[in-house]
Amino acid sequence: MTFQNPLLAAQSRPPPRKVGVIGAGTIGPDIGYYLASSLGCGLILVDVDSAALSLAVKTIETYVDKGLSRNKLSPKQAEQVLTNLATTLDYDDIADCEWVIEAATEDIELKRDIFKRVETIVSEETIITSNTSSLPAGWLFKGLTYPERATVTHFFAPAFQNPIVEIVDWDRASPHVIDHLRWLFANTGKVPLVTSDAPCFMLDRVFDNWCNEAGHLLDGASAAEIDCVAGEFVHAGPFFVLNMANGNAIIVETNTLQMREEGDHYRPAAVFSTVEKWDTISPGELVDVDPEKRVQIRDRLTGILFSQTVDVLDRSIGSPADLELGCELALGFKRGPLRLMESLGRDEVQRILGRLDVERPGMPMPMPGKSPDEYQSFRRHLLVDDIDGVKVITIRRPGALNALDDEVNAELLSVLKEFETDPATVGFVITGYGVRAFCAGADISRFPEMLGNVDASIQYARDCSLVLTHLDSMTKPVVAALNGMTLGGGLELAIRCHGIVAREGTWLQLPEATLGIAPGIGAMVVPYRRWPTAAPVFHDMLRTASKLSVEDAHQLGVIDELAPDIASLLIVAIARVRSMSGKVRPPPGNAVQVPPFPGLDPAAFDQNGVSSEVIDIIEAAVLNAAAAPRLDDALEIGYAAFGASACTDAARENITAFVSRGKG
Repeated sequence: MTFQNPLLAAQSRPPPRKVGVIGAGTIGPDIGYYLASSLGCGLILVDVDSAALSLAVKTIETYVDKGLSRNKLSPKQAEQVLTNLATTLDYDDIADCEWVIEAATEDIELKRDIFKRVETIVSEETIITSNTSSLPAGWLFKGLTYPERATVTHFFAPAFQNPIVEIVDWDRASPHVIDHLRWLFANTGKVPLVTSDAPCFMLDRVFDNWCNEAGHLLDGASAAEIDCVAGEFVHAGPFFVLNMANGNAIIVETNTLQMREEGDHYRPAAVFSTVEKWDTISPGELVDVDPEKRVQIRDRLTGILFSQTVDVLDRSIGSPADLELGCELALGFKRGPLRLMESLGRDEVQRILGRLDVERPGMPMPMPGKSPDEYQSFRRHLLVDDIDGVKVITIRRPGALNALDDEVNAELLSVLKEFETDPATVGFVITGYGVRAFCAGADISRFPEMLGNVDASIQYARDCSLVLTHLDSMTKPVVAALNGMTLGGGLELAIRCHGIVAREGTWLQLPEATLGIAPGIGAMVVPYRRWPTAAPVFHDMLRTASKLSVEDAHQLGVIDELAPDIASLLIVAIARVRSMSGKVRPPPGNAVQVPPFPGLDPAAFDQNGVSSEVIDIIEAAVLNAAAAPRLDDALEIGYAAFGASACTDAARENITAFVSRGKG
């Protein structure tokens, strides 16, 4: 059974202890460094050129130095990476590798020869994958004796930083191998996206044709003009990216492949074979573009984007949620293509596609009779799995550490409502994607528009609480499984669940005071009613943003159970749901006694950047909410406190600075 959340899949094999990477060129060392630093495994780089191997070692040493200086690696990890690194010219040295990744030149005959050679050396159990960006797995591995253990794992540059990896699920691949690779990548901070075995797979079909269309537009516009207009949609224009990646030859190769397989409309623009570097602008720079020309460039670029999007979805090359996520995280689009289509509206999308159909005949169009609106029906941010009647809901916003926004809250509420009356559903687990964060809180990008408007801020807090107040009313158990750090609104979500389990070694925090705001959706109310003896700890967390380890939270009774790793965490969470069936109770509604707040050391204000005005708002809200005879009344006091804090100078200064740092 394949789960949407890769970490739910039971594993019959451990992570590899030794990995071989064939090809020491541009991306091979990057892949190797990612694996060595995240898995702690042995790494052997293979190449026919000793100079390339020497350069690859220097590249990895540079990455290690940067990782140390930026606290991305501990000294022990750094030493381990360098100690476990080896290079060779002899393929026989990879005999004991449990995973071999080919990252050689994009030449199908060369790759086939490599795979046949590798198969004669390694164990029958060794996984073999290719980093090709375009060549179908069925072409690459058809000569293997054991093709079921082979597939494509397509990394995106820089491979040790870019979270996206495409995994090709082709017809000869073992489902166990696909599931293992998905699990392995998710466990090491990557976001694996599964695609079918079409040429160029999912994301390169978008990127390569986006760039190729930019090349076709050069007959009426300059590279700088095209990059300027493209800046409306991407963080870096196509020609700037091609300069960085020396990517002209790649566009020729990939589009020639698509042209041969799918039609002449994919023919690469001739200019890519004659120009080495483009005279263009850097991201954020602007040039004057004639308004009519701007419309033409915009229409053609968005047209090709929409064309490739509907083709990917109509042919089931990838899922809509994966396509959106991949375009944003791997390709640098400011908004995924489906979100862009939604914002423009059906009529405008149809106009753009109609123009493309005239100017670039043959390009894919929506299936006959299918409206652009029909591509919007999917969950953008949640993965929903079923394990023997327990719905496991995973918040997947890896680029934002699974932070909550309006869409996430709406999807959560929708899933809970959809299944809470289903007789086959026993209860729910809510967890975060990956191993780093359960949820980093609320998405602060909405906050600046509310600053200074008390009524809008209060209503925002109420709206964000809709899923939480629904949790209060549910009779089927909902358990929060904290897979990583849990901050702000994420902690407020967790404490409204009926049970909480957590992975050892992580922590909880309410950092709102450092932003100049009060945590307005329950943190000043519910903890004091559910765990009154822990009130002094909540006092400290609210005012100083101190971290609380999950081990200490377990001692306080806030967390029900701890688990050593993600796999056991989800098992514990599901068992907890079952044990709570029929025993769910809402948070206590009666007034509670709360101890007074102790005096706060003035140094805390300077050290944490908190405002005495905001601290006063928080303290008053906690005491007034505790005295409220009904939970609803107490929550309203919290909403009002958030609204008051949003009108302070501290909120305006701190949130503005936070958002500016995020954009920079």
